[in-house]
Amino acid sequence: MKKTIVTTDKAPSAIGPYSQAVIHNGMVYVSGQIALDPESMEVVGDSVEEQALQVMKNLSAVLKAAGCSLEDVLKCTLYLADMGDFQKVNSIYGRYFQEDPPAREAVAVKTLPKNVQVEISCFAALSE
Repeated sequence: MKKTIVTTDKAPSAIGPYSQAVIHNGMVYVSGQIALDPESMEVVGDSVEEQALQVMKNLSAVLKAAGCSLEDVLKCTLYLADMGDFQKVNSIYGRYFQEDPPAREAVAVKTLPKNVQVEISCFAALSE
């Protein structure tokens, strides 16, 4: 089965050689989203909370373009520039996954693209 590339102008365009998402065998693999405004391609927000909100908006837009939603997410990976921000990001993240949250891990990294404070990627299942 061939993979399908997902693109939408409702989320930031790729800033490197990758796709916003790829669909294969009923699964959606969403690339890491950072706090970029889709129109200006500029970083949104100075606080980690503001950035996390934009990241979740971007993830939602890519998932919608793929034909699913946050409810279909099976697993997320959170990348944090500072693990001290875990609770702040977790509070924003939790607003979007209130029931039956996906599996997840959170890791601290030295730096993220565009020096943002948070990046989130996910896998989702397409509805049958």
